[in-house]
Amino acid sequence: MRALVQRVSRCSVAVEGQVLSATGSGMLVLVGVKDTDEETDAHYLAEKCAHLRIFDDAQGTMNLSALDASKHMMVVSQFTLYGDTRRGNRPSYTEAAAPEKAQVIYEAFVARARELLGPERVRTGVFRAMMQVELVNDGPMTIWLDTAGRPG
Repeated sequence: MRALVQRVSRCSVAVEGQVLSATGSGMLVLVGVKDTDEETDAHYLAEKCAHLRIFDDAQGTMNLSALDASKHMMVVSQFTLYGDTRRGNRPSYTEAAAPEKAQVIYEAFVARARELLGPERVRTGVFRAMMQVELVNDGPMTIWLDTAGRPG
């Protein structure tokens, strides 16, 4: 399972021109599910994101997590994180989970994030929808997380 985490000043998700979800200061988490992922991967990655220390403390040092700093999390599914271009220029998505499985794992990620941060601080996109994601990257600060080779 993969996550691309971006620290944002604000972000929103629209479908067909209608803004369906928006947050203030926090993080945008683009989530990709691999065909071999399980719910334990989703829980691990949600916990990693919630505890990721990418927010400034009073001294201006990135020392606070979304939990510590009461920040929001926008979670958007993105199977293209498993795009493979090693054999040409057209990405192959053979490692990405089938939509039915991916949705279960994605929803497990969202559920765990809501348990950690509170339901009012976690927003989502629309699974399998063509979305327009708008964000103001704060920093910029972008971190790549992957459950491959994770400890225990």
